[in-house]
Order: sequence, then structure tokens, then C-alpha cells
Amino acid sequence: MFKEVVYGEDGRPKGNCDADFVLQTTKDYYENNCERAVIVSSDGDYASLVKFLIDNKRLLVVLSPARKEKCSILLKRTGATISYINDQRSILYLSKKKKPPLRTKS
Repeated sequence: MFKEVVYGEDGRPKGNCDADFVLQTTKDYYENNCERAVIVSSDGDYASLVKFLIDNKRLLVVLSPARKEKCSILLKRTGATISYINDQRSILYLSKKKKPPLRTKS
């Protein structure tokens, strides 16, 4: 989903897409356009969506950009599997180093 970023009075970017994201995900579920979901957020505003996806066996994982201690307690209480991006750095770094060979047309 794409939504234009606007900037607040303090100059910080504001996405303001919480409701749009929840609505789109729910719509995708009811229209059978969602086999499994990966939610990338540390925001507790998505706890009810995460719980909905768990209850309907559609949540794969929550991927948290924030460190464990900064991730919302509301998300943690859902019982979802939460993977912290910071904990994945070594895996991501190794993946970057081990790129597959380029394919050439034959």
C-alpha cells in the first residue's frame, strides 16, 4: 500500500496510514486476497489486527523495526511471533554478501 507522507509542524514525517492499513488488510482477508500476512510495525495500534489475523490463521509474523524493549506491549500481549529487525542484522548482512550468480540468457 502506498500513501503520501506528510510532514508535521515539527518537520517529522507522518504516514497517517493506520486506519487505511487495517481496512485494506481486513478487505483482503474477506476477499480471499491474503494467504498469510507479515506485519511490519512496532505500533500497538495494530494489536487488534494482529489478533484478528492470528484468530483466522493468517498471520505469519510481526516484523518489528524497533528493538524488543521499544516494541509495544500491546503487540507482545497478542502472542504473535515477533521478529526484531535489529536481531536479524547478521543474517541480513550474510545474505547480502552471498548473492547468487547472475543469470545469463542462453
